[in-house]
Amino acid sequence: MHTMRGDPRTFDPDFKGPVVNRSCTDVLCFIIFILFIIGYIILGLVAWVHGDPRRVAYPTDSQGHFCGQKGTPNENKSILFYFNLFSCTSPSVMVNLQCPTTQICVSKCPEKFLTYVETQFPYKKDKNSWTYYSQFCKSPFPKPEKSLSQILMDDDCPAAIFPSKPFLQRCFPDFSTDNGTLTVGNKTLFEDGKGKTRNAVELRAAANSINKALDAKSIGMKLFEDYATTWYWILIGLTIAMLLSWIFLILLRFTAGFLFWIFALGVIGVIGYGIWHCYKEYNNLRGRQNSHLTIYDIGIQTDIRMYFQLRQTWLVFMIILCILEVLVILTLIFLRNRIRISIALLKEGSRAIRYVPTTLIYPVLTFIFLSICIFYWAVTAVYLATSGVPIYKIIAPAGQCKHENKTCDPEIFNTTEISKACPGAQCIFAFYGGKSTYHQYIPTFHIFNLFVFLWLINFVIALGQCTLAGAFASYYWALNKPEDIPPYPLFTAFGRAIRYHTGSLAFGSLILAVIQMLRIVLEYLDKRLKEPQNNISKFFQCCLKCCFWCLEKAVKFLNRNAYVMIAIYGKNFCRSARDAFNLLIRNVLKVAVMDKVTDFVLILGKILVTGSIGVLAFLLFTERLPMLLKGPTSLNYYWVPFLTVVIGSYLVAHGFFSVYAMCIDTLFICFCEDLERNDGSTEKPYFIAPTLHGILNKKQLVPQKQEE
Repeated sequence: MHTMRGDPRTFDPDFKGPVVNRSCTDVLCFIIFILFIIGYIILGLVAWVHGDPRRVAYPTDSQGHFCGQKGTPNENKSILFYFNLFSCTSPSVMVNLQCPTTQICVSKCPEKFLTYVETQFPYKKDKNSWTYYSQFCKSPFPKPEKSLSQILMDDDCPAAIFPSKPFLQRCFPDFSTDNGTLTVGNKTLFEDGKGKTRNAVELRAAANSINKALDAKSIGMKLFEDYATTWYWILIGLTIAMLLSWIFLILLRFTAGFLFWIFALGVIGVIGYGIWHCYKEYNNLRGRQNSHLTIYDIGIQTDIRMYFQLRQTWLVFMIILCILEVLVILTLIFLRNRIRISIALLKEGSRAIRYVPTTLIYPVLTFIFLSICIFYWAVTAVYLATSGVPIYKIIAPAGQCKHENKTCDPEIFNTTEISKACPGAQCIFAFYGGKSTYHQYIPTFHIFNLFVFLWLINFVIALGQCTLAGAFASYYWALNKPEDIPPYPLFTAFGRAIRYHTGSLAFGSLILAVIQMLRIVLEYLDKRLKEPQNNISKFFQCCLKCCFWCLEKAVKFLNRNAYVMIAIYGKNFCRSARDAFNLLIRNVLKVAVMDKVTDFVLILGKILVTGSIGVLAFLLFTERLPMLLKGPTSLNYYWVPFLTVVIGSYLVAHGFFSVYAMCIDTLFICFCEDLERNDGSTEKPYFIAPTLHGILNKKQLVPQKQEE
């Protein structure tokens, strides 16, 4: 046993690779992790019993009944109808997300103007008008015998109906524009049934108040339509991205230097094309109507296409791409003397992946695990949000009732003193809840659901990193490659990580989950307290968010290297993190030279794969390849499938290149350990490849037998 370079650690002279005889580490954290998972499963089962996701799919009337649900009296009434749409301009709409008027389920929307008073006079001669009108009442009446005031007091029928069309399963006025004038059913002025004359602008303001709460759902439906039209093109794009990534990783073994310049020039070319396209669009919009407006002028719009009709939008894109182009070129110039080191390390990583090819399949397993976690979290969140029984609250049109927001019973509300004390107040369905212990703690369950989700996501990533590190460490510490590489190194490393180090991986992922949870809390508080904040509080909040972002990045880097040490030595998380940190500090110059330069090369590869697929997707979805390939037409938002392909291609490339990055990180850690353990003599030869050692270290090297 001996020490090297003042290192206080004592090395095992018989060390020949990842430790085989191990014991379980961080058992306490393992137990806590298992208990949390059991609690998470129980929470999902309880939410599944109490929740009903149909409450998200169907609109709900004032009584809390679903519109259009099979097996109910409203089965053939799938559209929600508002008695008095004008009351929706009340400030309480944005507070309670409910319009303070009676809402019922109907089979179709009204198609003409008609008031309750108008149906009373011609009833004896023509009963058709009342028959048509009565279908928009709570229940059918034989004849319109009540007075208008009595009808409004009893809240049995609307005072008037207007020509409407169904939108998001709700009846909204049928607006149109005639010579620049807004009309409803070809009318600009009409009676509201209460003796007042209204105009179409007032009606649109009332409808917009509801639309603000429904815009997200509207966009969601359009996105669904676009995905339904382009899903197979998206899959084709992701498949091509996977093949490109796989081919690049194979070619890196033989042509690392050539591919490096392919990556660099390809990225420069893709960004250059983006600059040219932005300039072309910017120039084409010259002189067009409203193209001179700024993003500030049009404000926030749900129709994203409006932004692409502004010259300023393309100018901003062009400036951003120009800055990115300059940064890439300058980075290549300043790193030109270290490209040789990066290429050598890439070749060694390629050799390792060639000897352990199963590592390229592991990202698929990680994707499956992450998909399961995301699906379980989303389903649990939906069931929690729809748990409980209908809760009704008092909502007043003027918003000045002292009883507002109190719970009520719609069956007896009209007979209570509250309805007399607050004229016009309504007992409206608000949400689903209850008074049981379970319902009282639903917000806490949502927080628990999110926290365990973050913990599981980080654990899955940690498991993948530890598994890959164990496989590549087995490659590095094999003196005669590939003869000394143990059989099935990936499966062996996966089994060791699960059997012995679940607690350590859970410990590291727990720290990261806590930091991410605090960041989410800060973002939530920032959105909730945005208005009353002063400049000082905003400054401190920005500083906190910046600090937590930096802390998260630092913890991710430290965890990554700690998992490598766990895979090699089998120690607990804290000791492995300490050893990894000390090792990196002792070799800080090599970290800058080897690790980060190689990361830059891999980033270029990701950008090239993503950019290539992105350009093809853009040309396809904007129908610019009609002669070669006819893509989908009549899309609501062409950028929806385009961004999906771009983001998906990046994730696919990231999955493949992350294997490469983990390989290089592991080889780097092993290389630093190798230099401290051995001296290059016959008794203590280096395990690193001779060519790479000659570039990274100037000490005498004893060659090792290795297949080229």
